[in-house]
Amino acid sequence: MEPKIATVSQINGYIKKILDHNIILNDIWIKGEISNFKLHYSGHMYITLKDEKSVLKAVMFKSAAAHLAFMPEDGMKVLARGRISVYEAGGAYQLYINEMTPDGVGELYIAYEQMKKRLEAEGLFDPKLKKPIPQFPERVGVITATTGAAVRDIINVITRRYPKAEIIIYPSLVQGADAAPNICEGIRYFNEHKLCDTLIVGRGGGSIEDLWAFNEECVARAIFASEIPVISAVGHETDFTIADFVADLRAPTPSAAAEIAVPSQLELISRISMLEGRLKNAVIKDLKQKRLLAERQKLRSPQEKIGDERLRLDNLLKQLDKAIKIKRMQEQERLGTACAKLDAMSPLKVMARGYAIPTEQDGTVIKSVKKLKSGKEFELILADGKKGCMVK
Repeated sequence: MEPKIATVSQINGYIKKILDHNIILNDIWIKGEISNFKLHYSGHMYITLKDEKSVLKAVMFKSAAAHLAFMPEDGMKVLARGRISVYEAGGAYQLYINEMTPDGVGELYIAYEQMKKRLEAEGLFDPKLKKPIPQFPERVGVITATTGAAVRDIINVITRRYPKAEIIIYPSLVQGADAAPNICEGIRYFNEHKLCDTLIVGRGGGSIEDLWAFNEECVARAIFASEIPVISAVGHETDFTIADFVADLRAPTPSAAAEIAVPSQLELISRISMLEGRLKNAVIKDLKQKRLLAERQKLRSPQEKIGDERLRLDNLLKQLDKAIKIKRMQEQERLGTACAKLDAMSPLKVMARGYAIPTEQDGTVIKSVKKLKSGKEFELILADGKKGCMVK
């Protein structure tokens, strides 16, 4: 009987078929250390997994690699899931990876540290590039969700501390896959239209997953590119997001950001009063010195001239007191007028007169009736709360 002769391709194909139909090898988790990592221009990743005794070639195609939150590195210990098969042309078996996670350290933590290191090396955190926060802003922009506690805290603090400032709110998602693009668009919008002097970007607290939009690279680069000074206001006291490092100033909470963004009107009035007092005392001291000089001149001058000089000095003091009072009244009147205008333009004031803001259930503002089709459910934000509605 003649021996059966097979080609190399037939043998490789036969072995591939055996491996592809093996239940264990068709879906397996493998633990190992990455070495010889290569990222191909096509987006495919080529990896060698190793332990103390052996190595295993592996590949992760672009479609699977796109879902990784971190970038693999040599020396990183990972858990890789996939299937064992043969690359027929090369005759070598390898692991085709479908998913991969760091072994022992969270995937998001690895991604955070990698991005932080990379952006810091590019200079995005450089203190020398931080822009100063305006001391007396006329308009403060706010990018956050319109339905959260953060926006209410910011409005309340700014209105209480510095009612002269106009508050401009850009409604944005702050959580989920669409949050980062929303935030970036808001930053670009304020800069393109030059709508404010200071910009607050933030949200209330949450888990690392909830806050992840503020760790996205696009948000970091949008903040860095902003010509308007940016205050980050992510609601967490101890942990920092990437946005915190890039922003011109970091505040631990939205309320703290509002306090940083504007001065205290009461403190300003108190300071003005103190300066007025100092000015008055300085003038009085000068007048007293002149009076003393005049008194000395009495000994050498006629009595009539001395009386005239004393009367002139008294008139100057009265005029000074009157000028100070008039100036203070003018400043108080100007401040009152500005506060009244700001109160009239407040979005909360408008809603108090019966207006409402329609929003999607995720908080996005509905700007056109074309989106209100029959049967659609949406929410109305009123001055005292919100209510679900349906279009009939």
